[in-house]
Amino acid sequence: SCKALWADKLGQTSLAVTSMFWGAGAVLQFLVLSWADTNFGLNLSQASVLQAVVSVGIAIGAVGAATFVPLKKCLKVLPMGVLMGVVVVFAAHFNRAMAPSVITLPGGFEISWAIGALAGFFVVPMNALLQNRGFVLMSAGRSIAVQNFNENSSMLIMLGIYSLMIKGGLSSTRIMEIFGAFVAIGMIVVILTHRRNA
Repeated sequence: SCKALWADKLGQTSLAVTSMFWGAGAVLQFLVLSWADTNFGLNLSQASVLQAVVSVGIAIGAVGAATFVPLKKCLKVLPMGVLMGVVVVFAAHFNRAMAPSVITLPGGFEISWAIGALAGFFVVPMNALLQNRGFVLMSAGRSIAVQNFNENSSMLIMLGIYSLMIKGGLSSTRIMEIFGAFVAIGMIVVILTHRRNA
């Protein structure tokens, strides 16, 4: 079933995107805590609120995707993944001094919300496409199993890489730059591969 879904031109595009998204997302859930401490001086309880802000952004982005992106046009959102990666790289250097006084939310909330909204807007259509291709190629249950296997494998691998980066003494800023660049470049590769397949 895994081989069948990866061999499908649309299936491999959606599976690559969702696997990369959840893998990088798992790292960012931990990384945001260190980033909030380093860049904004927030303690653990304050920084954990940023995780909730990202989730709110994802929910808003998901609503936007459901409203404006039909299944037939779901691949149009792929550039949003590139933009999300770029925003993460920018966020690595975002700090309290850069937040203008007109922004009412505490430092980091705006950028966290933006990342979440972009993520929700592009990953929800990819999930829909993946489930559609899985239903066409095999049973719905098998396609969900394949999706979960790939996404959890990606999370395991990326969290392992994150652990090695911490052990190597890399700062949260540098790690955010690396993961943001990875998402942006990975999405560009996915877009180019999809165009070649098409």
